[in-house]
Amino acid sequence: MAASQPDSVYDQVVQVTHAYLGPTADRFIARQVEDHLHKSPSELSQADLLSLIDWIKAVVSLLTEDGDIIEEYTNELRKLAARTGGKHG
Repeated sequence: MAASQPDSVYDQVVQVTHAYLGPTADRFIARQVEDHLHKSPSELSQADLLSLIDWIKAVVSLLTEDGDIIEEYTNELRKLAARTGGKHG
């Protein structure tokens, strides 16, 4: 899976999400960004990640009752938030 802009925050979130949601990752994240953060995926910035992670956790909790998977997924996203520390997209 080659991303068109490998350093974009959005693409990094999709890459992490792909491990949990497979090929629906891009559409899922785009919908969360658009519906809950009210911006286009290309506008997603590092500053948005913690809010996005909260929304993702709430939505994924409706899809599965497996708390371990939810925790693992959100922890991976939090690592991404820490890694992208000074990058704003």
